[in-house]
Amino acid sequence: MEIVADAPAELVRNLKKQEGMDIWLAGGGKLAAALRDEIDQLIIKHNPVVIGTGIPLFDGAFTPTGFLPAARRDFGSGVSIVTYTRK
Repeated sequence: MEIVADAPAELVRNLKKQEGMDIWLAGGGKLAAALRDEIDQLIIKHNPVVIGTGIPLFDGAFTPTGFLPAARRDFGSGVSIVTYTRK
């Protein structure tokens, strides 16, 4: 595990060049916004409960970025998990 305060995009670009496992970002809208150009895949959990507030997925400048649905898994509870890949 590596903790990064400065230049997270540079770190991710370097990690992507190395052999190894995938890079996983869970939570953190500000970090996700900083890494937007490096994100290849989104895995979104949809929960059919309205809570009225929460953490933005991307907390930064409005920058439309296209992704296409690649897979979907639905559960009896109404929860679904959808995987999207970058256009």
